[in-house]
Amino acid sequence: MLQQKDDVFDNSICKAKSINHVCLAVKDIEESISLYSKIFGLPMPNIETISEQKVRAAMVNVGNTNLEFIEPIDSDSGIAKFIKNRGEGIHHICFEVDNIENSIEQLKKAGVKLIDSQPRQGLEGMIAFIHPKATGNVLVELIETLSSDGKG
Repeated sequence: MLQQKDDVFDNSICKAKSINHVCLAVKDIEESISLYSKIFGLPMPNIETISEQKVRAAMVNVGNTNLEFIEPIDSDSGIAKFIKNRGEGIHHICFEVDNIENSIEQLKKAGVKLIDSQPRQGLEGMIAFIHPKATGNVLVELIETLSSDGKG
């Protein structure tokens, strides 16, 4: 197994603390969560509507990380278009950071293409997205949760 040298992390643009979650875009959130619950014994979570993002969303804890399920509630939403073009499946991976505002500024200074130049409220904290063109065609979300900002 390869070992990382500490100086690699010291020179990083945006230091990730952990993988916070992997997000699945689905057509029917209840059906999808029930399937995963049946197969993997996952708990049934609360499902919330995030009107400004035009989705219903739920976060399910799986060991040291989470699965997020998102269902479009509007046929014009980004998630609806994603499912129409690519089908249901992995939508993004989310990395937890200590300070999202600082992370965004460091990424901007390094010339990393962003979707969000300012943090916004997500399901479990302040979020921002890095454009897939900057990350090998993977949509990456950053999150600062209450526990990551030292306030929770």
